[in-house]
Amino acid sequence: MNAARIISFAFAGISAVPVEVQVQFAPGLPAFIIVGMADKAVGESRERVRAALTALGLSLPARRLVVNLSPADLAKEGSHYDLPIALAVLAAMGLIPGEEFGQFAALGELSLDGAILPVAGVLAAALGASERELGLICPAAQGPEAAWAGSIQVLAPGHLIQVLNHFRGTQVLSQPQPPALGDAGWSGPCLSEVIGQESAKRALEVAAAGNHNLLMVGPPGSGKSMLAARLPGLLPPLSAAQALELSLIHSVAGFLREGQLIARPPFRQPHHSASQAALVGGGPRGRPGEISLAHHGVLFLDEWPEFQRPALEALRQPMETGEAAIARAQAHVTYPARFLCVAAMNPCRCGMLGETGRECSKAPRCGEDYTARLSGPLLDRMDISIEVRPIAAQELSRAPRGESSAVVAARVAA
Repeated sequence: MNAARIISFAFAGISAVPVEVQVQFAPGLPAFIIVGMADKAVGESRERVRAALTALGLSLPARRLVVNLSPADLAKEGSHYDLPIALAVLAAMGLIPGEEFGQFAALGELSLDGAILPVAGVLAAALGASERELGLICPAAQGPEAAWAGSIQVLAPGHLIQVLNHFRGTQVLSQPQPPALGDAGWSGPCLSEVIGQESAKRALEVAAAGNHNLLMVGPPGSGKSMLAARLPGLLPPLSAAQALELSLIHSVAGFLREGQLIARPPFRQPHHSASQAALVGGGPRGRPGEISLAHHGVLFLDEWPEFQRPALEALRQPMETGEAAIARAQAHVTYPARFLCVAAMNPCRCGMLGETGRECSKAPRCGEDYTARLSGPLLDRMDISIEVRPIAAQELSRAPRGESSAVVAARVAA
């Protein structure tokens, strides 16, 4: 039994960094050791791999088994190393031919019965494998996602035994095909459903046409959230390059479903209790935040002054540069973050400033104090600021329906 090796990937932002999984059986007391700056999820792979091999009717030799993840000074995180470790172990045991095996990269999580479970980052890994002229072995559910990488050979097994049989020549895994691109047309709420608010609807059209950040100020119930939800329907569909870049971000975050590229601009609406790491990105693993998930789309910040002050101030640089640069002790990554920011806020804490007979006793000072929660540089980045007033009941009953989202979107595209 000789040493075996296979390529897997770590992720730095949306880039896939190759990691060589090396497995060797050596003389000594029976042990299963994983080295190479592996986190807890990677360290637990030994139990999942051992159980998966037992499910195949195999047992590890009574020897010292060492798994090295190279380069050793790069932090390894996540459960997607299960499959490459298991495959390298099978190759070191002589159960998989080494010639064809070395032409593939692999990633996937193993269950205790040997089933291969979905993981994050398959699209990025497929593109990384394509750059190195390798094939890719990935979970069956994510084969269509990996197929977007182009002409590389993709094996998408649902169980570890299927990979073993494929390389032994007793079963052939077919090449998965990328799913058909979804309809790029808008199927969300239509602008014609908004009665009145002509100036606000015009502001939405201008913001969509010029990618201008928009601030809407008005009392509760005036329609700010309703207007913001219809803004993505005015934006043109994403180009192929934009769709791939956005889908890469969602793939690394684990949000890409059924291998379908995202063809429409996204609409992200984080709650005002969101932390700075959730909004901008970060955490121990340097994960993408809401501003990156809203890349080429709309980020809607409702109840804007209620967000944490550090989280809002962290938006200032990405709004200028279109990138979120995250620096942590163990992670230095950059995610694309070119988004259209739409913010909505009440004129004061109670929301009734300017409403005759409904203002609180602190007016107008309460409005000044409420707006003071937002810094001047942050307000300067909002290109358009409009006041949204409530529509009277009698006007709602007699006002005609306005233009549809498709009509306005055609003008925006032109």
